[in-house]
Formats: sequence, C-alpha cells, structure tokens
Amino acid sequence: MKHLLLKAIALVIATGTLVSCSGLEKSSSKSNSYLLSKYNRKPALLSKSKLEGFLTGSQARSTTRGWSSTGSFLPATADLALKASAAALPPDKHGRPTYHCDSIRHRYVRTTSYSHQENEVGAYGRLNAIGTTLKYGQVRSAAADWSRYPVGTVFKIKGLPYTYVIDDYGSALVGTNTIDIYHPTLSSMRRWATRDVEINVLRWGSWERTANLLRGRTKYSHCARMYYATLRKLNSGRVARTPTDGRGNPL
Repeated sequence: MKHLLLKAIALVIATGTLVSCSGLEKSSSKSNSYLLSKYNRKPALLSKSKLEGFLTGSQARSTTRGWSSTGSFLPATADLALKASAAALPPDKHGRPTYHCDSIRHRYVRTTSYSHQENEVGAYGRLNAIGTTLKYGQVRSAAADWSRYPVGTVFKIKGLPYTYVIDDYGSALVGTNTIDIYHPTLSSMRRWATRDVEINVLRWGSWERTANLLRGRTKYSHCARMYYATLRKLNSGRVARTPTDGRGNPL
C-alpha cells in the first residue's frame, strides 16, 4: 500500500512538471515571436512634415556659422580669406591690421570687453562718452578710438544677431584698432574676454560730430590724440563729410 502511494505521488509530480515545461515553452515561443516581430520590422519612412521639420532644423543650425545666427553669445569663426588679406596690412601695437580706407567695411578686428561694474576711475556708472546710457539689447554699445571708428559707427559681428554702435571710448584704445564690446555684468565680460572677430561696418559715424565732441575734452591726452587725428582726416578729404547744424551735429 505504501509502495502504491509513493508511485501515485511521483506520477502527480511528473505530470505537474510537464505542464510547467509546456507553459514555459509557450511563453518562450511568444517572447521569441515578439522579439522577431519587433526587430525584424521594415524601417518606417519619415512623413513629409517630419522630413521638412528635420531639414528646417538642420538649416537653422547651419546658419549659426554665418551672419544670420540667433541666440548666440560668442561670434562665429572669421573667414580664412579675410584673415589672409588682413595679414598684409600694417599692424597696430597688438599686431592687428590697420585699415586706412573707409571703403573697406568687411574687417578682421581685435575685440575686448568691458563693463560699468568694473568701476574704473573716470567712468560714470552706465553712461557712455556721449552722455547716454550704455546699451545691451538688440542694439549694443561699443567703444573704440574715435579717430578710427567715429562716433555713431554701426556694425555687425559675424555669427551674432545684434547691431553694435560706437558710442564710447577708452584711453587704452587710443592708437589701436581694437573695439571694446560693452557687457552689463562682470561674468559676461570675462566670458567674452579678448577675441578676434569678423565685422561688417553698416554705416560710418560722423567725423564732424566726433570732432565737436572731442574739442572740449583736449585737456585729456587721449581725447587730444583722437581730436587732432580726426581733424587731420577731415582736412585730408579722405573721409566723407556729413551735413551738420551750427553746433557740428549731423542733420
């Protein structure tokens, strides 16, 4: 009797094992079928709208390398041909090209950065050299030697969407071709640091207005240097004169 009972128990266990193995096999078969169906499918074709969106995004990314970039902080790399042509020009004390002809508007220049938060001696908060507020929006302020870039000169930097206007100067800039880019914070000023950029002058400022503004400041040596250099250019006839009012301001 005991022997029969043991046989019956063994038969039940064997039957259960077979059922379990059968279920596992079915489950494994289903899993394999799913994997085969998942990874052996034909690649889906992009719809026309998705393809157009992809191409548009690629085109938008590619324009950041040129003049139509948007949302960038740092400029694009200058053109190699422009660098090569600039190397043939006489250098200033920083080794950067000196452009003697205003007809050359496409230029390779050294830029630095400054901020009113530096609290330099002689600086009046956020006021520029013409007595207005330094700008940092779509239009941004820049400083330069006014005898090289007269006040009101407007230019763009390759790779950036902003327009820059010369409305400030600095003693360290006099006698150089450097353009100093204004930044409202010390962190952004340090991030820009010193870099060579490609610029395009959209409009030259007024030499007459420049001379008029500097005339009363000649007690400062850097202003005197810019003033007399500006007068020499005006008297040479090599720069275009701007119609002015009785005070020397452009009409």
